[in-house]
Amino acid sequence: MKKALACATGLALLFGILTGCSTSQGTAQPNENSQSGAAAEAKPMVLHWSINSEPPSLDPGIAVDADSFDMIYAAFEGLTSYDLNGELTNATAESFTASPDFTKYTFKIRPDAKWSNGDPVTAHDFVYAIKRNLDPKTASEYAYQLYYIKGGEEYNTGKGSADDVGVKALDDHTVEFTLKSPTPFFRELTFFPTLFPLHQKTVESNPQWAAEAATIVGNGPFIMEEWEHKVKIAFVKNDNYWDKENVKLDRLEISMIDDNNTAFSMFENGDLDWGGYPASTLPPDVIPSLKDAGTLMVASNPGTQSVVFNTTKPPFNNKKIRQAFSYSIDRQAIIDNILQTGVPAAYGWVPSSMGLKPEGFFKEDPQKAKQLLEEGMKELGLTTFPSVTYTFDTTDMNKKLAEALQDQWKQTLGVDVKLYTAELKVYRDMRSQANFDMIRFQWGADFNDPINFLEMFRDKTGGNNHPDWEHPKFKELIDQSYSEPDLEKRKQILLEAETILMEEMPLAPMNFRGNPYVKNDKVKDFVIFPLGGAYFKYASVAE
Repeated sequence: MKKALACATGLALLFGILTGCSTSQGTAQPNENSQSGAAAEAKPMVLHWSINSEPPSLDPGIAVDADSFDMIYAAFEGLTSYDLNGELTNATAESFTASPDFTKYTFKIRPDAKWSNGDPVTAHDFVYAIKRNLDPKTASEYAYQLYYIKGGEEYNTGKGSADDVGVKALDDHTVEFTLKSPTPFFRELTFFPTLFPLHQKTVESNPQWAAEAATIVGNGPFIMEEWEHKVKIAFVKNDNYWDKENVKLDRLEISMIDDNNTAFSMFENGDLDWGGYPASTLPPDVIPSLKDAGTLMVASNPGTQSVVFNTTKPPFNNKKIRQAFSYSIDRQAIIDNILQTGVPAAYGWVPSSMGLKPEGFFKEDPQKAKQLLEEGMKELGLTTFPSVTYTFDTTDMNKKLAEALQDQWKQTLGVDVKLYTAELKVYRDMRSQANFDMIRFQWGADFNDPINFLEMFRDKTGGNNHPDWEHPKFKELIDQSYSEPDLEKRKQILLEAETILMEEMPLAPMNFRGNPYVKNDKVKDFVIFPLGGAYFKYASVAE
């Protein structure tokens, strides 16, 4: 493949499609030495991809990480998805209706929707999946995404029953959702894997069904053919998929490469068709030369990178110390010298594109940071600052970021911070179990609404509430927002909630997301979802 890529195209915030220089695909012409035109056309079309690590689970109700989600979107499909224009569209559902007050949604399932084993996809598969994911025994970290459904939270927290959950099959091809309050963005939420259907017989017959290629039954555009753990995954086109005519790839070859320098070298050598997001992370040292060559692209999906503080133990159980560490971060220096992608600095948790307070809630202030540290230590009865560690997952970019933070905290606060790098699975376990002092955390939008960035902190025990932080007024405001039909009033409620979050500072936002990548110019119609992540359905690789 060519190392210099043509047609560099930036992504708009909510427009995730990449097209090549041309939408036409050349057809091999027969000659006297060739077999035939038909034989040439029969050559399999293969996309060579990479991910950073072994996906922990391909169970749509259990998965929480980006690598798993990308694989799930290849093998499964929800009621809705995105088209080549980055617009939300009907998928397994052929149509829908919503009540005028957005408290009831009814979806019609396509009669030709099938599971990869040939069984029909029915409304009962969606009902089963939703109730199963809400079952406390399932321990779905994203169960709270289903709390918009009437009775969902009560069932998940042991205060209600599955029979009271507001989802039911009106017939084999009609599923109805009754919501606890007006939710105008619910159709968009049905694109998220926690609301995907599940093949009940498969799930109930084998607790490890989602861990092996041979036992995964999906309803998406591809079927997993091979899963060599910690090495590679291979997908092939699903002939039972309702829209198979629009699936161009015959095969997806996905290598697991935890070293991003190796992944980029493979891209340069033509062994991979993509380098950087969402396949991997570009090594920071190559970004300047890619920018100079005009081949670097940046996917600007809504998301925020932060430092999360463990608020359950000293010293970060003290608000002033958390503020001190946040106010002493020189965000622009990190963006200019480490990230090098021109992304905006983050002075709030909710992305500025969602419009709560684009100018942010605070600014860096080294002098105030020193004062806050001194006051916080006095409140905790500390004369010397205790040993603390910043934990991050293994990439060169994250290592450089960690070293920059370490240096800034030393220079401004006089605090020696230890660094700990953890393999991705260990890092995720430490994060979910609050086994850290400070930890890197990046959150990308699941749906385009500020509540998606705020409701995770509603309850201390929430699946993605990594600071283990809770605040009664914050919780009251989140609950109030759920039932407020006036959009402007709702916005003010959420603004007040984020104001509390940024005052309490259980996490320190650093930058809004902007993910760099390069691609083989033969790859056409690959979609980066508007909210982030890879979609292979429409992709092709020209000869």
